[in-house]
Amino acid sequence: MKLTYVANLLLCLLLFSRCSPEATSSSTADTFELQEATISEIHQALKDETCSCQQLVSAYLSRIEKYDQPTKLKAIVVTNPDALARARQLDEEYNKTKRLRPLHCIPVIVKDNYNTEELQTAAGSLALKGFIPAEDAYQVRELKKAGAIVLAKSNMAEWAFSPMVSISSIAGETLNPYNLEHVPAGSSGGTAAAVAANFGTVGLGTDTGNSIRGPSSHNALVGFRSTLGLTSRHGIVPLYLRNDVGGPMARTVEDATKVLEVIAGYDPADPLTKHSQGKVPQNYTQFLDKDGLRGARIGVFRTLSEKDPDPQVKVLFEQAITDLKALGAVIVDPFEIANFDSLRKDQWCDVFQKDLNDYLSAQGDAVPVKSLNEIVATGKYSPYIEENLKYFQKNQVVWAEGSLACGDAYQDPKRIAFRNAVERAMDQYKVDAIIYPTWNNPPAKVGDFEGYKGDNSQIIAPHTGQPAFTVPMGYTYGNLPAGIQFLGRMFDEPALIKYTYSYEQGTKHRKPPVKFSEKVAGK
Repeated sequence: MKLTYVANLLLCLLLFSRCSPEATSSSTADTFELQEATISEIHQALKDETCSCQQLVSAYLSRIEKYDQPTKLKAIVVTNPDALARARQLDEEYNKTKRLRPLHCIPVIVKDNYNTEELQTAAGSLALKGFIPAEDAYQVRELKKAGAIVLAKSNMAEWAFSPMVSISSIAGETLNPYNLEHVPAGSSGGTAAAVAANFGTVGLGTDTGNSIRGPSSHNALVGFRSTLGLTSRHGIVPLYLRNDVGGPMARTVEDATKVLEVIAGYDPADPLTKHSQGKVPQNYTQFLDKDGLRGARIGVFRTLSEKDPDPQVKVLFEQAITDLKALGAVIVDPFEIANFDSLRKDQWCDVFQKDLNDYLSAQGDAVPVKSLNEIVATGKYSPYIEENLKYFQKNQVVWAEGSLACGDAYQDPKRIAFRNAVERAMDQYKVDAIIYPTWNNPPAKVGDFEGYKGDNSQIIAPHTGQPAFTVPMGYTYGNLPAGIQFLGRMFDEPALIKYTYSYEQGTKHRKPPVKFSEKVAGK
């Protein structure tokens, strides 16, 4: 007989001293500390029997119940009612085999635009409320095979339209856990806020232009936008499929790397991943090197970093350059790309309607709407996206036979020319990666649309297809996070892992949001 959710919570309470969301650094040595727990720490706790999978999942669910709606953070759309049953199965498996899968019992926060079997997928839209896909998205399926548990679906900018906010008609507006008067960025703001607030161990987001890296920067997280074609997008509600990438959002580079290791590689259901064949190493964790910056040549891309930066972000970025030097990097400053302004122009294409209609038609009879026109006809959408929806109704790319325009990063001549220019400059300056602030401004205040300034993520990587990772570089105005972005050559994730891990370990900027700390909660 299955244990009920309440029964499992009682079990967690009975064993509270062993696996507790209230645990702090002053706890006894045999107590597992949930807050900021990493994959390695969770696995060690399972081995040491200081925490079971059921206790861990119960503790995370308890945090979500305690903080998400009561604080009006609104990071979570729905929790998985089967999470505890899955945790029990994983406990039983480990008790029998004494072996842990790569992500055994790791609770994952999944953005609401990933298909999840037996769990609602709505892309933030009331028009899709109640839709339960027939199968998991490829990345979700691979994570489950590795032992991960889908703990909850997270809120997002409706249909992933906004890089600035994460507002949906299905769950309202997600706030920034570091300061609830500020935004978490979009469109993966729900995943970012949830992982930052320790509602789960790691998360999945999607990035069409900014939406993994921007929210990660605004929430003191690590965010990986990998090379376009390294990971499958099958089963993800598209925005612009020519640019879309799904990937990890985590509190550490190591955890993000462990997620990437599971989801990278060829998937026949996403033809673009054929480009990854022969380019995925046996594992990515081998590149977690604290001395990874020693001798690395890092280019400082002032064209972006000097674009009307907030003074406090500028100070943090200059300190980051100093820190990179101290960690052994050779700084190339300035680094320039010839004809950058002209190459970056007119890289976007209006492919949303076609991509969305194709996705909806593939979902079968269960999906409540079959096209963009039907979505608009329902009237079930947030007011702020009405203009976008109606724009895409009227504007979509019509391809001439044989045309390569508005294609993927491996065929579109404009995109290839842009990438070639970036990589040619990297060769010219002999740099291994280039850096710039992920955002030149701190998170804007809620409702201040004039304050959405400084997004650097949409300019290079989504169009060239290159990988770009963000990691925390400090805090502005007391507690508002900022991130630094490392951009590399195609399929050079190993180098970016080395550099971001070395920088992270050498600076240790990540800290949890105070208002969601158990030490403060009882006051």
